[in-house]
Amino acid sequence: MPSSPEFAIVVSAADTGKRLDVLVPSRISDLTRSAVAHLILQGQVTVNGVSKRPSYRVRIGDRIEGRMPSPAVVHLEPQPIDIDILYEDRDLVVVNKQPGLVVHPAPGHASGTLVNALLHHCPDLLPIKGEIRPGIVHRLDKDTSGLIVAAKNPQAHSRLTDQFATRKVHKTYLALVCGQPSAAAGRIELPVGRHPIDRKRMSTASRRPRTAVTEWKVTRRFSGLALMELDLRTGRTHQARVHCAAMGYPIAGDPVYGGRKAIKQLPRPVTDLLQHISRQMLHAWRLVIFHPRSKEVMNLEAPIADDMNRLLESLAAIRADSI
Repeated sequence: MPSSPEFAIVVSAADTGKRLDVLVPSRISDLTRSAVAHLILQGQVTVNGVSKRPSYRVRIGDRIEGRMPSPAVVHLEPQPIDIDILYEDRDLVVVNKQPGLVVHPAPGHASGTLVNALLHHCPDLLPIKGEIRPGIVHRLDKDTSGLIVAAKNPQAHSRLTDQFATRKVHKTYLALVCGQPSAAAGRIELPVGRHPIDRKRMSTASRRPRTAVTEWKVTRRFSGLALMELDLRTGRTHQARVHCAAMGYPIAGDPVYGGRKAIKQLPRPVTDLLQHISRQMLHAWRLVIFHPRSKEVMNLEAPIADDMNRLLESLAAIRADSI
C-alpha cells in the first residue's frame, strides 16, 4: 500500500485571498474540496503551523502543510471477468465494453462490473481521490456497448476528466434507429435534463435542462430502419437515446425511450427479426482523446458488438431479398 505523502504549498501573489479549501485542491489534483475541508477540520492541514478554518483567506507567503489521506480500503473484489482490452499503458486502459456489463458497482450490482474486472486486470493502479480503483472518466449505460476509458493514476484521471469536461473529446456512436430520416444528415440541439416526473429517465422537457448538441448522418438504410453515426458534441446522460427519440427515430430495442414499442410498427420480416433483441442498438464506436502524459492524439475505435453486427447483417439480407 502506498504511503501517505506530505505536501507543502507557499501562497503566491496570484492566490492571495483564496479560501484555504479552494486553494489546496487546485494545487493537489488528487484531493477534492470536500476532502480538503475534512482534513482541515481534523487539523491535518495547517497554515504557518497553525490550524485554520476551511474559509480562511490565504495571504502571500503563507506556508500550507498537510498530509494526503491514506488510500481507503476499497470493498470491491477484483474479479477475473473477460473484457476486451483495446489499449493499455501505465496511465490508462481502453476497453471495448460488452453489452450487459455494468460499469460501476451500485445497489443491485455490487460485483460483476467493469470496475471489478479492471481491479483484477490492473494490479498497478495507484490511489485516485484516496481510493485504489480504476478512474472511469466517462459513462456508458449497461446495455450500450463500445469504448470506455479508465485512468490508472491520479494525474491521468485529472487530465482525462478535464478533457471530457471541456469538450476536447470527440465521441462518435453508431445507432440503429426505427424509421427513415428524410435527410441524409443533420444537427439536433435540444437541452437534456432529468425527466420532470420519472426521475430514472432523461427528457428534453426537463425543469433543469442542460445544453445538448448531437450531429448525425445516415450511413445505411434498411427496411424501416436506418444506421446513424451520432457525433455527441456534449456529454449528457442518455443524450444519444433522448435525441434520437426526440427526432422521432428511437433507437431500436430501447426499452425506456420508445425503441421497443416502435419495432411493432415495422414491416413483418423486420419485426420478426427484432422482437427478440434485449437492448438498445447503440455502440460507442469512435473516440478521439489526447494522451494524458504525451499529449499525443489517440484515435480509438471499437469493433461493433457481435449481437448488433449479426443484426445488421440479417437486415441487409432482408433488404437484398426484397429487391
